[in-house]
Amino acid sequence: METGTVGAFLEPGEKEGDFILNMGPQHPATHGVLRVILRTEGENVVDCDSDIGYLHRGQEKTAENLPYVEFTPYTDRLDYIAAPAMNLTWVEACERLLQLEVPERAKYIRVIIAELTRLASHLLWLGTHAMDIGALTLFLYCFREREMVLDLFEGFGGARLTTHIFRVGGLPNDLPKGWLEDLEAFLDLFPSRLSDYHKLLTKNRIWLRRTKGIGVVTADECVDWGLSGPLIRGSGIALDLRRKQPYEIYDRLDFDIPTQEEGDVYARYLVRMEEMNQSLRILRQCVDQLPSGPFIGKVPKRLKAPKGELYHATESPRGEFGFYIYSDGGTQPARVKIRAPSFINLQALPVLIRGALLADVVAVIGSIDIVLGEVDR
Repeated sequence: METGTVGAFLEPGEKEGDFILNMGPQHPATHGVLRVILRTEGENVVDCDSDIGYLHRGQEKTAENLPYVEFTPYTDRLDYIAAPAMNLTWVEACERLLQLEVPERAKYIRVIIAELTRLASHLLWLGTHAMDIGALTLFLYCFREREMVLDLFEGFGGARLTTHIFRVGGLPNDLPKGWLEDLEAFLDLFPSRLSDYHKLLTKNRIWLRRTKGIGVVTADECVDWGLSGPLIRGSGIALDLRRKQPYEIYDRLDFDIPTQEEGDVYARYLVRMEEMNQSLRILRQCVDQLPSGPFIGKVPKRLKAPKGELYHATESPRGEFGFYIYSDGGTQPARVKIRAPSFINLQALPVLIRGALLADVVAVIGSIDIVLGEVDR
């Protein structure tokens, strides 16, 4: 951490003893190149502000200068922890704009990959969040299981992180031989591993003291700030686009939307833990119902969208992730706007941090679960 006032957004306080503290942009607990400017009074945080943009790459302008299908790999670099979720939102938006049909088998496989993505993302969040607060063992456990998910990604699409795993109209290829058996082996193993995580943390008195009553945000504040994802479900709002605005085949699946009422770091932890359990339910149903048939629909070699506009969003591991596309009738979008949940959720950081102790800042930031590639775009 660096100290001082040079370049800070916050003016020094009038009270004697107030201090401006720069946390980041190279601090590991900011989960990327994020600079958090804290005004402190002793060990208490009086106010804060965020300095973003260190990872800005002009993704929206890039999308406006490429044909629709050629922007798909770039979406991997938005939320690079959950690249297939970014791929899915873009290809679905393009399919709706271009009025393309997707085969049933492709829809089921897309949901399988999307829920594996949610598991991989939550496992990385849980391991790093626990390590930030001081629980190193869980970091090693979570990455052990996350490697199994990344192996499934690699087996299907050849990549582990930046996957480019979906295509406009369906999938690049069908499931390889033995892939479903590997998935079922993971589904049989993971419930016991999830139980181990609970045994390590959920009733651990140190974990409870570091998370309960910390970083509280109310349901009304969530609505006022336009928050989404586990952040609002931890404050009692059961909003999930998989249920509210179903896409692919989510309307055919039986699963619950986990919520907690307390709105603190611990509540958001419980929500994500149960979301992993619900993803297991979804995955088992998809495996049981998986139909045969083609894995990609009829897609013209040259995609030319009709003139018009569209906004399409999905429930990414971090919340409502969406693309607004305006078409002027050409082969590439005239305007693209990205609705990034990490960016919007991060704006509420001062609400969560004011009044907290300096040691609680890393717990609060971790509970939001931001990815800076998506924040900065």
